[in-house]
Amino acid sequence: MTVFFIGAGPGDPELITVKGQRLVRTCPVILYAGSLVPSAVLDGHAAERVVNTADLDLDTIVALLVDAHEKGQDVARVHSGDPSLYGAIGEQIRRLRERGVPYEIVPGVTAVAAVAAALGCELTLPDVSQTVILTRFASKTTMPPGEQLGDLARHRATMAIHLGVRHLANIVDELMPHYGATCPVAVVYRASWPDEERVSGTLADIVAKVKATDIERTALILVGRVLTAEKFSDSTLYAKDAGRPAG
Repeated sequence: MTVFFIGAGPGDPELITVKGQRLVRTCPVILYAGSLVPSAVLDGHAAERVVNTADLDLDTIVALLVDAHEKGQDVARVHSGDPSLYGAIGEQIRRLRERGVPYEIVPGVTAVAAVAAALGCELTLPDVSQTVILTRFASKTTMPPGEQLGDLARHRATMAIHLGVRHLANIVDELMPHYGATCPVAVVYRASWPDEERVSGTLADIVAKVKATDIERTALILVGRVLTAEKFSDSTLYAKDAGRPAG
């Protein structure tokens, strides 16, 4: 048997991959993060056992995975977004390795990709930013040396900040010296869900704008000049002399 760590995407049930959907519909056991994964992702399943793990601790989850292994049953372990980003799968994988339980990771559409789609922008523009930094705010989980927001902000690259909207004022304080007060910012709540909400502004006014909403969690902060840039060079990808194959 195999435990499949499946990325269900950011919320829209149609954004799960074809492979992920196939496994959800065929695995006899499903464990899904119900607080972040919509139940519609499970539509069409034929599983013998479906468990919402939102209220379960790590030991209980691993015990369920091991139980399925001992019964020879494949498991669809469904996480939101892409499970390799803030999916807390590392600790599950470590325990599965200790017990000799095989696993596979099935990638998913990230929250960052969903936010870029919602905002209708490209995150990497010539002359503006060719780098995207995905990070989080240090709250309960500390950051390794060199990964504080101020350290990363020195690059002035496009930055996506997870799990930090409650600390938005502190984030702005760390970013302001590097990006400047006029740098565009977007805060997107539950990207691709029916109740998605977007707040756009600058580092100078984004805190006040978000305070005027009910957004307190499940939001991604996107920072960078790419959000409003109009003056940038065309990519060489489609240049007439790019040497593309005919057709």
